[in-house]
Amino acid sequence: MDLQSLLTTHIQAAFKSLYQAELSEVEFQATRKEFEGDITVVVFPMLRVVKGNPVAIGEALGAYLEAELPAVTGFNVIKGFLNLSLSDAYFYEAFEGIAAHADFGHQPQGEEAVIVEYSSPNTNKPLHLGHIRNILLGYSVAEILKAAGKKVYKTQIINDRGIHICKSMLAWKLFGEGETPTSSGLKGDHLVGKYYVKFDQEYKAQQQELIAAGKSESEAKEQAPLLLEAQQMLRKWEAGDSETVALWETMNGWVYQGFDATYKALRVDFDTLYYESNTYLLGKENIEEGLSKGVFFKKEDGSVWCDLTDEGLDEKLVLRSDGTAVYMTQDIGTAIQRIKDMPDANGMIYTVGNEQDYHFKVLFLILKKLGYSWAENLFHLSYGMVDLPSGKMKSREGTVVDADDLIEEMATTAGTIASELGKLDGYTDAQKQGLYQDIGLGALKYYILKVDPKKRILFDPEASVDFQGNTGPFIQYTYARIQAILRKAATMDLAPAAAVSLTEKERAVIKELQNYPVAVNLAAAQHSPALIANYVYDLVKAYNSFFQNVPIFAADSPEQLQFRVSLSQTVGKTIEKALSLLGIAAPERM
Repeated sequence: MDLQSLLTTHIQAAFKSLYQAELSEVEFQATRKEFEGDITVVVFPMLRVVKGNPVAIGEALGAYLEAELPAVTGFNVIKGFLNLSLSDAYFYEAFEGIAAHADFGHQPQGEEAVIVEYSSPNTNKPLHLGHIRNILLGYSVAEILKAAGKKVYKTQIINDRGIHICKSMLAWKLFGEGETPTSSGLKGDHLVGKYYVKFDQEYKAQQQELIAAGKSESEAKEQAPLLLEAQQMLRKWEAGDSETVALWETMNGWVYQGFDATYKALRVDFDTLYYESNTYLLGKENIEEGLSKGVFFKKEDGSVWCDLTDEGLDEKLVLRSDGTAVYMTQDIGTAIQRIKDMPDANGMIYTVGNEQDYHFKVLFLILKKLGYSWAENLFHLSYGMVDLPSGKMKSREGTVVDADDLIEEMATTAGTIASELGKLDGYTDAQKQGLYQDIGLGALKYYILKVDPKKRILFDPEASVDFQGNTGPFIQYTYARIQAILRKAATMDLAPAAAVSLTEKERAVIKELQNYPVAVNLAAAQHSPALIANYVYDLVKAYNSFFQNVPIFAADSPEQLQFRVSLSQTVGKTIEKALSLLGIAAPERM
């Protein structure tokens, strides 16, 4: 039984004994640093059950707990807060339980499954910085939910059709001269992105020609020959024209190879993939079903709508008057299809930027109105944009930072800083490059994930690789330091485990270890990797304070040495588990 459950049971018993009253729940908080104690009971909410002076109630509860519970060695009451001091024996026993449990903080997988969607790029350009935040958030939330006992399906929908795809196809056809990833030396997604940019350049040039010939700006945009040709190509694709479909398959194939390389570099994965070319016709039959149920209504022009004004939203178009689908139609159909494909899933998490907040409010409401029980468990993991300080890095187009460039830049920055610190004597070049990648990725992921998803981020690559402060490399370095301690301890003949008296620094580390399951469950409930990132930072701070103030190898007794090594080992394991939830490697040496 954890500490809060143990205390709750005894406080409830105290209420029955002292006041003949039933107390349904007890509120706890960390004891403020200026007061003595290890955990604080908040008395004020209890006044709803028993009227009286909160200080007097706190004094009575403290005396009861001190008498009845050996773990409680003392107490003090400050206004309506009961601060409890706990015994060394309690903390040592708690630590032994944590150390003995290899999966401490992580739950075994249960029956309930959830689908987590992330990335979902277009196949006309490479992944960029905005995708990186999306991918890292989605992947981390999936790993956190697994740790909290959920079965998780990681998925994405690849936007592989539409006019934007035809633009890069047409530009390659007109200007590419047969160029391929092999002949050009470019990654496939970068090659296709090059022709998307080329289309835009040629399209704008044609617009200028038309404007010079007397057309208005809007006329020029609509009548530029290149756009008309791209629209014709889309119609050919939709009609199944063999030459167009073959070109589409070839160029999308190049992009997928490029995406796979980027995902591998980011160390993320997916369980299932959906393609818009297969899903864009989904949803129409669901609209017919909704019409028969009265969820939707038809307007005079034949278009179909959902009236959400009672929910404080607008009327929403779900089918055009000519019977063609809109994005909402596809999203309705795709959601329903996913549950058919993964029938044990009882909910979905959509990792999509906050510019789509309204879209997902509408989607979730419509699915609820259609009567799907799992629609109660839909969540939009909404996140803010990522900005870069001016001049830090430049992309190929000068406007978007490519994911591949950023990953490479992070490893380079990590290498520069690590070399300056002189911490890599004796490493081979291959070992150094592997470590730079671990540090660079750790810096990138931690910097992005430590921020609440809803907040916008100003990403500074160099600051993220700092070996001091709330950064990924600082946490990785602490883990590596612990491994060095364990390697030294492995050469020694340590005493058997035995109870020891504890310093305040050791107690502080154990308290942080106890918080790990709470952090995992809260992060899962709130879909927030930031809670794990900030937890592991707090653990590392507590451990470093212990390391700097308490001598490990100059301990007063063999038992004390053994305990401090074991404490270090358990902290290391917890750091490694927490970092894994963020997709960050824990290097053995730095």
